[in-house]
Amino acid sequence: MKNPFGNLVGLEIDSVKDGSARGRIGIAQHHLNPHGIVHGAVPYALADTAMGAAVYSSLEPGQICATIEIKMNYFRAVTMPGLLECEARVIHRGRTTANVDADLIVGGRLVARANGTFAIIAPRPAEA
Repeated sequence: MKNPFGNLVGLEIDSVKDGSARGRIGIAQHHLNPHGIVHGAVPYALADTAMGAAVYSSLEPGQICATIEIKMNYFRAVTMPGLLECEARVIHRGRTTANVDADLIVGGRLVARANGTFAIIAPRPAEA
């Protein structure tokens, strides 16, 4: 799937299957805030994208999903160099929403955790 924003920030999704997804971002200078720490939007973007990919793996043909909300807890500062990894998994999949957890890890250490709710949108009927 094309991901122009992901390409812009260097975000890659490595695997997607059975309600789970793994992704990563190699931390670079352009990911840092003015204090030399990874900007909070970087792990957030990775979590949002990986969680969406996990939901996509559970969708039926023609369905799409969209983020409704995400809660993010940051536990440790992330600095350069490093590889920020994300493991996302669908916790509950209903007819119109899905709930997803994501762990963000650097060097084997948990640095943040996210939980999100995603809308599941049915395909639009073909116009006559």
